[in-house]
Amino acid sequence: MNLEAHLDALAQPADGTAPWRPELYAPADPEQRLALMELLERGAVASAHDTLAEQLAELLTTRRPGWRPDSDELASAVADHLGGGRPAEYGTWAWYPWSRQLVHVLPPAEYRELRQSRNRYKITAEEQSLLARKTVAVLGLSVGAASAVTLAQEGVGSRFRLADFDRLSLSNINRLRASAAEIGLTKVVIAARQMYEIDPYLDIAVWPEGLTEENTDTFLVGGGRTDLLVEECDDMYLKVHARERARALGIPVLMEANERGMLDVERFDREPDRPLLHGLLNGVAAAGFKAMSTREKLPYLLRILGEDELSERLVPSLVEVGKTISSWPQLASGVALGAALVTDTARRLLLGRFTASGRYFVDLDELIRDGAQTLVTAPTLDPTPEATPTPLLLPDAGSAPLGEEGIRRLVAHGIQAPSGGNSQPWQFVARGEAVDCRIDPAQPQTLLDFERCATHLAIGAAVENIHLAAQASGWACDAQTFPTPADPDLVCRLTFSRAAHAPRPALFDWVEHRTTNRNPGPARPLDEAHAAALADCAAESGARLHLVTDRAQLDAMGRILGAGDRLRMLSSQLHRELMDELRWDPEETRRTRDGIDVATLGLDDVDLAGVRLARHWSNLAFIRRIGGGEAFEEGAGKAIAASSAIGCLTIPGTGPQAFVDGGRALQRLWLTATSLGLGLQPHTSLLYLFARAERGNAAGLDAAETETVHALRTRFTAVIPAKPDESELMLFRLSYAPPPAIRSLRRTVDSVLRFAGPPPRSGA
Repeated sequence: MNLEAHLDALAQPADGTAPWRPELYAPADPEQRLALMELLERGAVASAHDTLAEQLAELLTTRRPGWRPDSDELASAVADHLGGGRPAEYGTWAWYPWSRQLVHVLPPAEYRELRQSRNRYKITAEEQSLLARKTVAVLGLSVGAASAVTLAQEGVGSRFRLADFDRLSLSNINRLRASAAEIGLTKVVIAARQMYEIDPYLDIAVWPEGLTEENTDTFLVGGGRTDLLVEECDDMYLKVHARERARALGIPVLMEANERGMLDVERFDREPDRPLLHGLLNGVAAAGFKAMSTREKLPYLLRILGEDELSERLVPSLVEVGKTISSWPQLASGVALGAALVTDTARRLLLGRFTASGRYFVDLDELIRDGAQTLVTAPTLDPTPEATPTPLLLPDAGSAPLGEEGIRRLVAHGIQAPSGGNSQPWQFVARGEAVDCRIDPAQPQTLLDFERCATHLAIGAAVENIHLAAQASGWACDAQTFPTPADPDLVCRLTFSRAAHAPRPALFDWVEHRTTNRNPGPARPLDEAHAAALADCAAESGARLHLVTDRAQLDAMGRILGAGDRLRMLSSQLHRELMDELRWDPEETRRTRDGIDVATLGLDDVDLAGVRLARHWSNLAFIRRIGGGEAFEEGAGKAIAASSAIGCLTIPGTGPQAFVDGGRALQRLWLTATSLGLGLQPHTSLLYLFARAERGNAAGLDAAETETVHALRTRFTAVIPAKPDESELMLFRLSYAPPPAIRSLRRTVDSVLRFAGPPPRSGA
């Protein structure tokens, strides 16, 4: 036998009879197991590829993302999943006759679950299930082949209809994903093979004769109506004819033109009278194009492509077709872009997330060119230092009267007090020897500032600081809360008088050192003497301190607070308020001198990146919709695990007076903790959500958020019992952590203090 005879004997069919569909065998079925044995015995299999155990292992670990089993544990889990069955008889063996490969794969549901697992959450499991029920017809398999394969790869449809009469030529491989060994095969066969090699469970029908008048309706609705037509053919008659039938049958059409990233969307399912190709054909029907010459069709082709805005390289190409080049040129990059545009648009269209018709451009020449680059600013992660720290000075002990400078110095101590989100919700108005402490009217009311409780607490803490500073400088400070009932924003009026022999309060020395300490501690037990000192301090101020030191209860509280953090991140209102508190760079921090500088959060680069990702609600709305967000619970758990105790400070009463008095008690407690070398970090948001749910009818919270708050209250009360006649002022963690390197800035005294006339008469 000569060379030609040997080669002829090995030649594969290069026509529509070439195999393109795999044969599937489920060995759990006795008949299919027997058929598989016969396939093997007759030598039809060139090689077998069995990675079923690896597929099962990946499936099981994908279902439990946080699971990190060792090899023995994973092997045991795989064996349990097999239920004692033999691995070789599990799932499906797919035989690809064109390559004679036998491949072992998971059963259909598990195969698609694992194959599409990395689509989540860009595509949810529910969306993927809906897409799997869709049928997509693809007409024209140049750009269309890449689109069909990408659709299959992404799981946009599981039933496909492919039509193209053409065969692969060597010049086609400049843009089509195919091999030289496939030259001469019909394009439908090549596309179907590639799609089946991605997913052997697809349902694909092919029309190797291409689309004709006789088979168009069968192509579009035979065996069930197609949900989408992707039209990518070159023939003007077929292009228009396919649209006429799609419009009549109510089928939407996508077309990517491989020119300037142009994508046409025609929603004939929503607009049954929509003119074809956006009316660019001037009413010419398919029959009219059938009689036209190539030259006569050219004006219509140019209209479709946008004759006034053709790309720089297309115009000479059109002029040279039939002269120096044989056909309209296309590039692999353009085909790949077109496949991406078609697939992304098809997915959103089929899911009901995109409903418009129209023409769209993703023109890379326009988007990526000299001068079009986006300015990229590297994030500044360095802390924001105070350029020239202002020393805190006491009023001159010998001065009489106190004077404006003395009042400035007292207020400078007052504004070192803590406030929720470092909002500094106070204003001070000095009249003679008196200072009115008022609510700053520019402060917005937030969900966590229920009935202004957080504001009253902060002003109470500022009053206590001023009181301590006044005592330390020889002045008595009389505080009258809510002196004018008709003016509820006037929280407290302070009047000062000389007190020559008043003792210097020990807590004053810690006013400048008190700060929020987010550093992790060694989690050593809370010293009993320290616990007693804190409890005594609270009691002396008329408050009550509940300390949690049991490790199991601390762990439980960490989970409760974590769930509260998750709620706060996944509530649109609470999220907006939280993001409004944060200051993202040194410039913003110095400009506002309020809020929380992200540099003070003590986050590493990974956690800080996570905070930045969570900055925009659009990034989180989807997470809430799918019930995700467990990662938001981790931070609180880690913080509590690195703590010595959790404290909850309460005080009798539930009105504004209770929170002002509570603010003074809180400040004394915090100063005491600082003097004992204890770091204190508030975790208070849940307390104010509890108050809103219980005393405010959950105003501002939706039903799901309200349900979560009530459930967390039940869990919280199991650890820290609540009394109905008390207000919960602050929840905080205590640790023996080193002090923080940087502190939040405060507004300047002059920005929060103004001087007015003489003080009004008492009771006025």
